[in-house]
Amino acid sequence: MYFNKLKIRRMVIVLLPFIFFVQCGSDDSTDSFKIKVSNADGNQLNEDLQSLASEFFNWRSVTQPATSDDIPRVERPDNWHPEYSQEAILEIKTKYKEFVIRLEEIPKQNWLVSDSVDYLILRSAMERVNWEFTVLNAPSRNPDFYIQQTLGAVFELLLISTPMTELRAANIITILNSFSQTVEDAKINLTDPVASFADIALGNLENIRKKLEATNDALMPLFPESLRDVLGHASENAIKALEDYTKWLKMEHPAMTNDFSVGREGYEYFLDNIALIPYSPEELLRQGELEWNRSLIFEEFEQLRNADLPELTLFANAEEQMSRANLEEENIRTFLEEKNIMTVPKSLSHYINVKTPAHLAPLAYMGVMDDLTSESRLKENAVKYIKDPSPDLPYFSLSMAQDPRAIIIHEGVPGHYFQMALSWSNPDPIRRHFIDSGANEGIGFYVEEMMLQFGLFDDSPRSREIIYSYMRLRALRVEVDIRLAVGEFDIEEAGEYLEKKVPLDKETAIEEAGFFAYNPGQAISYQIGKLQIMKFLSDAKIMKGEKFDLRDFHDYLMVNGNVPIALLRWEYLGLRDEIKQFFN
Repeated sequence: MYFNKLKIRRMVIVLLPFIFFVQCGSDDSTDSFKIKVSNADGNQLNEDLQSLASEFFNWRSVTQPATSDDIPRVERPDNWHPEYSQEAILEIKTKYKEFVIRLEEIPKQNWLVSDSVDYLILRSAMERVNWEFTVLNAPSRNPDFYIQQTLGAVFELLLISTPMTELRAANIITILNSFSQTVEDAKINLTDPVASFADIALGNLENIRKKLEATNDALMPLFPESLRDVLGHASENAIKALEDYTKWLKMEHPAMTNDFSVGREGYEYFLDNIALIPYSPEELLRQGELEWNRSLIFEEFEQLRNADLPELTLFANAEEQMSRANLEEENIRTFLEEKNIMTVPKSLSHYINVKTPAHLAPLAYMGVMDDLTSESRLKENAVKYIKDPSPDLPYFSLSMAQDPRAIIIHEGVPGHYFQMALSWSNPDPIRRHFIDSGANEGIGFYVEEMMLQFGLFDDSPRSREIIYSYMRLRALRVEVDIRLAVGEFDIEEAGEYLEKKVPLDKETAIEEAGFFAYNPGQAISYQIGKLQIMKFLSDAKIMKGEKFDLRDFHDYLMVNGNVPIALLRWEYLGLRDEIKQFFN
């Protein structure tokens, strides 16, 4: 049904960008289309769009599911807890339809290109609701959805690196107290559960009493004394709820389905309406294959080039790794400015390494161990939590224990933290609050090779091998994502494929395969986003010629880094080919 509605909606939307374009002027020159949203007086912002967006994003801060994605997608209000009863889910679906209707009713006369971009990303944000609750139908099909709304929701608050406040302590207790109701809702809602997703949930629930008791014990001295007994009771009730959920999942498991794929039609719906990526699944597969070939060959070249050099060694301890990482973050900021790559605001806080605290360690498997701050926490440092260096560490953690720079670049500066902090300062509220992995992860991956090409790793040739290994993984993710989505891989096959061809450690490979299986479209964002940025950059260089300024390009990209790349290319250069392809 959602596809029929989509086709009707497309009949209207097909014409909109070209109406907007005519109203903005038909001059194809670059300068006439470099429309920035940096007007401090806000005159360029469409009031109707902004008003609806404000209402929508406030609503999403309450209704948006928690996820293990490392990009902070939402900042929750105080006293929030997940609520996914059947009544709440029905209300979410109803509200989604109301928002879509109201968006289409906004008058579209005299819009700038920037207005039409805001319209399209707001529409994308609304369609994500339909994706979550109708297409993927996570509340009915994914048992691990409820692990994210329990353990995952607590994990979001435990990640915050600043000292525990009474308000945050109360918020943690509120979520713990909601576990029982969430589990009861899960038993009612899971009418078509997927066995492999239940396996992921059961894996996350393994030894849950021991884990939550350890978290509780470590939190006690951090909590206000008046809330410690309350925390103890809430933790025990949460443990009992999850133990009950474990028993229920095991009992129901034999009757569960093995069919988890969203299918080609569902995947194309994601590409067309949420990611706004102008390629077919076959084109994406081809792009991923070509990039995997390139990364494999370059890694081979690099390894042969470095054959007589010693292997990278591990840091002696976490303290040495933290000290080195924090120094390298400063060096990277200096490098970006000295090479005239992009502007690094002096007001920007830092991305630092900190040893994983005892209260967070038991639940570290629930997500990426990063506190990337938020729109209201821009004065705070972002934090990467680390373990003691060891040869047994998983793939990414092991690379950090050898040279922290690759992860600093992707997760910190000039990657996720840097981009998000700048985007959260965008004068356009829609662009501050819209999040989709395509642009964010594309930027994070793009800046890895960019810094490699600029020579950041010339002092450590073996570290260049890390970058090429990352490239192999991101390229393979495209194939894994699509084949999982259309039903050509199961999770075990996808994990074995990643383990063999990257290669990855088995733990990381299975973890990635499971996450991508119930988050179709996320895994392509790294490689495809990067390729879109490279195309955007090359087009800008050709069109602007001698007027092209890489620093200006990167500054624009970063402050608008939440926006799908095809739309930025249209706004920045006036190129309509990808927009035409997308809407036709």
